[in-house]
Amino acid sequence: MTISLLLVLALSVVIGLSLGVLGGGGSILTVPILVYVAGFEAKEAIATSLFVVGVTSAVSVFSHARGGRVMWRTGLIFGAAGMAGAFVGGLLGGHIPGQILLIAFAVMMVATSVAMLRGRKKKEDGAAPVKHELPLGRVLLDGAVVGLITGLVGAGGGFLVVPALALLGGLPMSVAVGTSLVVIAMKSFAGLAGYLTTVQLDWGITLGVTAAAIVGSLIGSKLAGRIPEAALRKTFGWFVLAMGTFVLIQQAPADMRWLIIAGVAALTAATAGICWLFISSCPLRNRSGRRSNIPSPA
Repeated sequence: MTISLLLVLALSVVIGLSLGVLGGGGSILTVPILVYVAGFEAKEAIATSLFVVGVTSAVSVFSHARGGRVMWRTGLIFGAAGMAGAFVGGLLGGHIPGQILLIAFAVMMVATSVAMLRGRKKKEDGAAPVKHELPLGRVLLDGAVVGLITGLVGAGGGFLVVPALALLGGLPMSVAVGTSLVVIAMKSFAGLAGYLTTVQLDWGITLGVTAAAIVGSLIGSKLAGRIPEAALRKTFGWFVLAMGTFVLIQQAPADMRWLIIAGVAALTAATAGICWLFISSCPLRNRSGRRSNIPSPA
């Protein structure tokens, strides 16, 4: 067994942890690992990631279900709509250049991370998200769109389903994570079916990565219900932003990479500055604010 294969298997455990804890991030990790560590071509990596993530999500969902963190009706309907879109996306993805697919993959990751970091606008009455089944029409529409993206670029499972359920649907983050795994499993297999019409998989590596990811997912699902919702959402957002930036830099021309790094750094600094100066609930300002609010001795 080569060092690169050992590294791929070790990183595959992290894939499972991401799925178990965050309800997504599996393809975000799997595709770069297979492309940049295992040396797969982009389309082969995307197709392989769909198998790995589909099987791992199907195993992990049962642990979340035992914890009451799965809305089965919403998940199954969302997943059924997503399967149709994912199959069409998989058929189309087999005829699009790999570099274009990876760039689209990275751009969607960055856009989604921004939505997760901003969070859902609080209602005027301050009500918390409620655990409830979502309307049928909304679930079908969101499922079809997310499914198309998932099948096309081999991603968009959790990192689009979780925001759709948490930000748009109003589900608690922990329930959105558990429910997303049902959707991810269904859409991944549909997208894989589309890709297998034009792509062949290396089943040895595919099954090894899948087994390691399952181990990680079982560990992650045990941790998911114990992490505060705000921390879970922010961790998810920063994780997706980092991975999206990495893939975007890797696919950019060599003379553009430092420009992209500088742009991301400047955007991060500007965001922190705006938060500090203009947002009263900014965590950066509140930390120092808590110290300044302590009354001084008379």
